[in-house]
Amino acid sequence: MEELVTNLHMHTTYSDGSGSHADIAAAALKAGLDVVIVTDHNVLVNGKNRYYQEGDRECLLLIAEEIHDRTVLPQKNHLLVLGVERELSAFAADTQNLIDLVSKNNGICFIAHPFEVDLPIVGDPDITWEKWQCTGYTGMEIWNGLSELKSRMTNPFRMLLYLLFPELMPKGADLKALDRWDLLTRQGKKVVAIGSSDAHQVKFKKWPIHFSVFPYEFHFRCVNTHLLVSEPLNGDINHDRRLVFEAFRDGHAFVGYDLPASTRGFRFSAQGKDQNVIMGDEIALDGGVTLQIRLPFPAACQLIKDGEIFRSFEGRSMYTQIINQPGVYRVESYTHFMGETRGWIYSNPIYVR
Repeated sequence: MEELVTNLHMHTTYSDGSGSHADIAAAALKAGLDVVIVTDHNVLVNGKNRYYQEGDRECLLLIAEEIHDRTVLPQKNHLLVLGVERELSAFAADTQNLIDLVSKNNGICFIAHPFEVDLPIVGDPDITWEKWQCTGYTGMEIWNGLSELKSRMTNPFRMLLYLLFPELMPKGADLKALDRWDLLTRQGKKVVAIGSSDAHQVKFKKWPIHFSVFPYEFHFRCVNTHLLVSEPLNGDINHDRRLVFEAFRDGHAFVGYDLPASTRGFRFSAQGKDQNVIMGDEIALDGGVTLQIRLPFPAACQLIKDGEIFRSFEGRSMYTQIINQPGVYRVESYTHFMGETRGWIYSNPIYVR
């Protein structure tokens, strides 16, 4: 399998971001990304899918969309829509119908910032997802960079601290999102977890001081979704776009916090009597299944079953666990950075049926 470090959910000047598509691509190349997916609010910008190159580095930029109902205040229930080649924002008022249309158009969709709080200091509202009765979405964000920032800027001192030292801010996936994700998968639903930046690169201009708050490149070095694809990208936009979106659809992915140390190389797989599968796949129990975890380097690690810690590991980079119970198994790993223990890796599940 080929691994693609991917960042999605960001905004340009077509909505409420400050940079162009070329600015985002340049930042992605500097951060070492393989794929970046732009999702402006309620606008599907045509003609921007392309490869960007700098030296021997190449990055694929793809266009998607973040859709929400602009007629309702506050504007909650944001949906990231990927892989659809027509504008669907006109259908935002009926969320279930929107999700159904995404499916009919061979697209995929993810609940954005499911538990985002308000930020009264700057007048930013709570834009939590409330339409949990809806079905058919592909997955949900369990870690959104901007949402985490809003949750931590609880007073002016913290705001100043994180503006000056942004690397202190990321701590881990949203606990409420993790709980909801585990609840949904326990109910037998396949729900793909992603991590996103929600980057805007807000610019402040107060003469003579000009500066950007949480620039694109910083976000791109932090919370990424690593995809596992069946073959290398070959430079053909249609071919490569299909590979990327299929990996998202199948849950062949993990969320990695790449600032402390690159999470590239993590793997979570399972072997059964006649099957070998990876994250996002199902496997038949059929007498027993061997789970294998490979970390990029030794770190603390937990095997989660149906939302509860099944086993904890410490001090190695390779772990094996034989199981004889059905369930939804996933992995969390933690690392120490800037004086704190922080979430490092969150795998998608292997569904043992």
